[in-house]
Amino acid sequence: MSLDSQSADNAEKLAAQAAWKKCLDIIRDNINNQQSFKTWFEPIVPLKLVGEEITIQVPSQFFYEWIEENYYTLLKRTIIDVIGRNAKLTYSVVVQRSPIEPVTVKLPQQPVEQTSVREVKTSRVAFDFYKSNVQRYESYLNPKYVFESFIKGDCNALAFAAAKSIAETPGKNTFNPLVLYGGVGLGKTHLAQAIGNAVRARQKAEMILYVSCEKFTLDFVNAIQTNRRSEFSAFYRNVDLLIIDDIQFFADKEKTQEEVFHIFNTLHQANKQIVLTCDRPIKELRGLEERLLSRFAWGLSADLQAPDYETRLAILQKKMEDNGTSLPRDVIEFIATNVVSNIRELEGCLIKLMATASLHGREIDLSLTKTVLKDIIRDRTVNITLEMIEKVVCDYYKLSPNDLKGKSRKQELALARQLAMFLGKTLTNSSFKTIGLHFGGRDHSTVIHAVNTIEKGQNESPEIRKDVEELKKRLEILAL
Repeated sequence: MSLDSQSADNAEKLAAQAAWKKCLDIIRDNINNQQSFKTWFEPIVPLKLVGEEITIQVPSQFFYEWIEENYYTLLKRTIIDVIGRNAKLTYSVVVQRSPIEPVTVKLPQQPVEQTSVREVKTSRVAFDFYKSNVQRYESYLNPKYVFESFIKGDCNALAFAAAKSIAETPGKNTFNPLVLYGGVGLGKTHLAQAIGNAVRARQKAEMILYVSCEKFTLDFVNAIQTNRRSEFSAFYRNVDLLIIDDIQFFADKEKTQEEVFHIFNTLHQANKQIVLTCDRPIKELRGLEERLLSRFAWGLSADLQAPDYETRLAILQKKMEDNGTSLPRDVIEFIATNVVSNIRELEGCLIKLMATASLHGREIDLSLTKTVLKDIIRDRTVNITLEMIEKVVCDYYKLSPNDLKGKSRKQELALARQLAMFLGKTLTNSSFKTIGLHFGGRDHSTVIHAVNTIEKGQNESPEIRKDVEELKKRLEILAL
């Protein structure tokens, strides 16, 4: 190889590394689960950037297929934002024939479409998705979220039935709005988007839009800043089926709430269907105007609870079918028994297990499963009970059982109570209702709120994270 050729190769590699670093920064901000980022994006190696075509190397065929299936949209938007509107992506997949003979193959990729990542702070207007011609809008529906791939169980039966009914007759039923609520990773977004995909497939409505609360707010702020508020309002008032995700984040955003209020009234009076999701019952939402809460309560509110054991098994089996894989029965039962909080965590365990096995060329068995998932789940030889949790929490915070179960809302008591409920849900098979009854006869929605609060607190507060780990250690010792 000549010096000029070697120099050109080095330049292409350095350019790829610089561009890919920018891509990773954007992708990291757009993935809620940082474990997924570490699993699927950190192993990728940028090889070269020639013009607007970047080549990246992934460690296996499984990696390539998973990324194309699950992160294609995010990846293409990111590459366009970093490289340019005509960006192209090429994969090189390492085929491991032996420990020392990696063979690289070039795979075809789908064309990268022009768009942008919603969270990226650029000079472009965030809400360019709407035009004076509404036929050019983007629905933002994920085609993977359909009723056929949603596992129905006792934990979500009402929500599923209501969603199916709405898909048949959007805007022409008493379920308007439909509010789907529940904790993180229980399928609210899946079910809400399944309505949109079914309505679109059956051509029951012309204009369908799914939008997160965050995107709605960002677009509204941009509309005000660019003097396009009337255009923004006109667009939303033309929607036939509007799906807004995570409405709890409208809290304390007065101007945004006012816009939502007027859009809601216009759509509802025109018999247009509205679907909303949130993390708790409407009556427990804080920071929202009463007039808005009253309208959200006009239709039907349906909760999604953590899946029971049978539903967890069915979810895992469905995911394996979708991926064209099979796992030993004892592996599936082990995961279903030990992961009880939400569907997203179930999927995360399955993904991590399959990715690790693919990377290292290992057969999946129970031993490997316990090793790979030891930081996520643990093998419980002795069941932890709510009574044990009550004792450990009371001892740790120097409280009496009456204090823990009482009505006081003092901060230290409320935190201890929420931690007890969180541990009850994550370390036992008790239902929300059972946990609520045990800790002072509280409603199941209070338990959902407690679980969500502690999950969020662990990410934001080192003190709460330390308390959770210490309480778990004490429970493990007590359970021996």
